[in-house]
This record gives sequence, structure tokens and C-alpha cells, in this order.
Amino acid sequence: MKVKRFFAQTMAEALKQVSEQMGPDAVILSNRRVDGGVEIVTALDYDENMARQRLGNQAEDAANGSRLAEMQADQHRRLEDELSRSRDRIREVREKRASQGASYAGSFAAIQQEVSGGFGDIAPLPQAPREAYSDELAQMRAEISSLKDMMQGRRPQTEPEVSATTAVQQRLAERLQEFGLGSDLAGSISRRHKSGRLEDGWKQSLKMLCTGVRTSRMEWLDEGGAYALVGPTGSGKTTTIGKLAARYVLKHGSDSVALVTTDRYRVAAHEQLFVFGRILNVPVRVVDESHSLDDILDELSDRHLVLIDTAGLTSADKGYQEQLAELARSHHNIKTHLVVSATSQPRIMKSVWHCYKMANLAGCVMTKIDEALTLGESLGFVMETGLPVAYYTDGQKIPEDLHHAEAVPLVRLAVDRLKTLQQQQAVAEGLKEHA
Repeated sequence: MKVKRFFAQTMAEALKQVSEQMGPDAVILSNRRVDGGVEIVTALDYDENMARQRLGNQAEDAANGSRLAEMQADQHRRLEDELSRSRDRIREVREKRASQGASYAGSFAAIQQEVSGGFGDIAPLPQAPREAYSDELAQMRAEISSLKDMMQGRRPQTEPEVSATTAVQQRLAERLQEFGLGSDLAGSISRRHKSGRLEDGWKQSLKMLCTGVRTSRMEWLDEGGAYALVGPTGSGKTTTIGKLAARYVLKHGSDSVALVTTDRYRVAAHEQLFVFGRILNVPVRVVDESHSLDDILDELSDRHLVLIDTAGLTSADKGYQEQLAELARSHHNIKTHLVVSATSQPRIMKSVWHCYKMANLAGCVMTKIDEALTLGESLGFVMETGLPVAYYTDGQKIPEDLHHAEAVPLVRLAVDRLKTLQQQQAVAEGLKEHA
């Protein structure tokens, strides 16, 4: 049963609205004069038995169908007025929250000490007002949802406390999706929050991200060994190898590092790597028909660090299977890492992972962090795949824009990025309103 209220200056205008919006099957429950005109309350699919169930004990006072219809209309008026008041309250709370300049970054203050103590430069913001506003908003959303159910003839399926918790979980899932997480992961994380407080759920979610994002403890430059970077063309493999090599040379010199490329499929594919080699005074070797990867690694066995660049091939390209098999079957302990661009769509990240996981991936490197609007997509990807993050890059400077990955700074960077995006959106909306 659908109930709706109409206002007009005259009865004829009100009836015209009813006809246009409700159709010829609408039943008029009541009509009366109000300030400025008339009011009509109508219903579609009106059922007296259903109306009695909705009114409960009040329906006992209805001696006839006409009185019952009036009582149904009166209940609808009260619910609609309460719904309007709830919306006004939400608007007031939003205005108060906007005046406080609330920011997501403040949520990190509570987990600084719990998760490795790495948030030193984020000043905690006043959180109590925002928590109060968030809780109040969540409760009012639940209130509105319950009122809508009653207006549409449905009984609330949960108790008020459970409804409020569900509303907070829904808002938390929305915030996590704004952060960049996929809907499934955001929903899974938000459902673990049971306290009914939005800010508590946000802090708990950030802590879960900090503990869920795996990173490599040791730096390659210190640990040594053979490392291969795989990934699609344009993901930043060669540039990342140049940054790693430059950092190693600055720290240890050029005598114990070497560069290798397996890309024998594209014309001039080696040019950038050879440029790095000449600048750093580091040898560069090419895998081809005469020199297998294992042969070259045997010759470079005295080198502390060997960095291997690969061709950016897809499963449809010639040589794709050969290149990955060569890495996987090597008798050297090659630690293969997937290079993932933070600007890629989540579906593309997943597709790339499926494409290269046969190479026995040991982890990943996140590139182009500086170009991504949000970083939740990348964090969600590494959480879902379980790949440890070894390094991330956030610019073209060599080697300054290469960073050893740690979970807490990465999540903090993602929150800062979200804050920046929201500020930009707020400015854009403000300019639009004044245009």
C-alpha cells in the first residue's frame, strides 16, 4: 500500500495532482482545508485489513471504513512530519560538522601507538564533536529508514539498536569505498564493526588495513640476490630498476651490482637500461638466443645485487609463456616482483596479477603513487592477493622518489590523499554554487 499527501490551492488542482501522480485507482483517505489551500491523502492498493494491522490497537476505535481511512491518513501525516523533522536535524548536524572542518586524518591519532608508532607528523584533530555528529547522523539515518518502512507499510525488520548499527556499518562501507576500496572488501571490513560508533569503526578499519597490508622487512640493497620485475608495458619497471640501482651505487658503489634485461621482443627495448648502466658505471647484460638467463646469472654470481628487467608482455603476446617459464625454472633463486601502477583500475590490477602469478611472485612494487587520486585501490589489491609490497614510487626523481614500503606510512599516505581529494571536491562545489 502506497500512501501519499497532496497540497494545492483548490480541490480541483489537488485532484488533478492525484490523477497525474497516482492514477485512476487511487483511494482518497481524507481531505481537509489547510493554510493556503487544501490537503488530500490518497492510497494505492488500499486494504482495510492491512490498515488495521498497521494501526494496531488504535484501529479498535474505528467503527467503519471511513473512520479507519481517516486514521490511516492521520498516521501518515504524523510519520511524514517526523520524517521532515529528522531530515532537518541531519541538515543541521552536517552544517555543524562542516563548520568544525572535520577531517579523516584525525582518526589516526588513536592508532599511532597501536600500530608501530609511525604517525608522528600527523597532528591529532579534535575528535569528540565529529564522533558525536557521526553517531547522531547514523542514528537519524536509522530513524528515517524506520519511518520510511512504516510509511510504506513494512514493519522494521530489526530492533532500533540493530538498525543504528547497520546504518553505521553502511556509512562506514561508503567511507571505505570513498577511500578507494572495492565494495566487497569495504563491506567485509565494515561488517566487523559492532560498536555502533562510526569513528570507532573508521579507526578500527584503518588499523585492519595497517595490519592487512604486508610489506618486505628487508631492503634488497642490503639483503642482496637476484630480483626480477614483471608487469605490463608502462607500469614503470625499467625506471624502478634505475632508481634501485642508483640508490645501491650511492650506498655501496658500482662494483657489486649488475643489470639484466630479458626483453628481446621490442626494438630499442634496452636503450633506457643501457643509459642507466652508462651513467652508474654498471654492467648491463641482455638475454637472447645465445645467452640464456641462467648463463648470465652464472657469470654474475659474484655480484651482490642483480636487477632483472623484463618485457611488458600479455598472455596474447608471443614470448609471454617463454619469458615467465624462464624466470620460474631458473636454478637461481630469483625473487620475482609484480610492478603495479597505482593509476590502474582494480580490475586491471587483478588481471595483471592473474597474468603473471605463474612466475612464482614473491611480492610487488607499487608505482605512480603520486598520480593516483586515491590509494585504496592499491591497498585493497595487495590485501586481496596477499602480495607483500617491497617498494613504492611517487615521482620521476632518481633515486629520491623510491621508498621502502611500510604499512603504516602507506595507509597514512592514502588517508592524506583522500583528504586532499575531498578538499578539491569541496572547492569545486563551492565554485559551482557561486558560478
